[in-house]
Amino acid sequence: MREMTIDSIRVSPMNYQRVVILKEKDSDRYLPIWIGPAEADAIAVKLQNLSVPRPLTHDLLGTIIDMLGGSVKHILVSDLQNDTFYAKITIQSNGDSKEIDCRPSDAVALAVRVQVPIYVEEAVLDKAGVLLDKETGKPIPLDDADAQASDKPREVKEEELRRMSAFTDFIDTLDLEDFGRSKPGA
Repeated sequence: MREMTIDSIRVSPMNYQRVVILKEKDSDRYLPIWIGPAEADAIAVKLQNLSVPRPLTHDLLGTIIDMLGGSVKHILVSDLQNDTFYAKITIQSNGDSKEIDCRPSDAVALAVRVQVPIYVEEAVLDKAGVLLDKETGKPIPLDDADAQASDKPREVKEEELRRMSAFTDFIDTLDLEDFGRSKPGA
């Protein structure tokens, strides 16, 4: 498990879909995860410390967990299958620890409210994580970064193209030169 921070929430200029970009806490690896507009708004509202007149769904979930004597320990983006991310919320209650399956967007929205760590399994980062090219600022898949580090040319396999297909078009439209310079609400 690798601890992550929320780097930013972006909107694709091509199709207006939202993506939350997680950054590994101790490296320059990033993980883009497509999310819905409601979840993007829920995360952004909390990150920007905006007040809303009534509790949002993720506020309600946090309150219910607390009122029932539980506490959220962390969230984990646990898997990636067929371009779909999976996550788990770990809740401590009455001395027991329980993992609850959920969408990553809901897990992140809850994590920012209850201020718990966000983790990602190494295997997920291996499949979908990206590094930034230091010269161009453009994202490069982690496998390509390994090839560049060894100075060996590497052929891109069909499966690698397929697994990146959900992200490639969007990532290519991003201007990532400002990664790490500004945070939401800053």
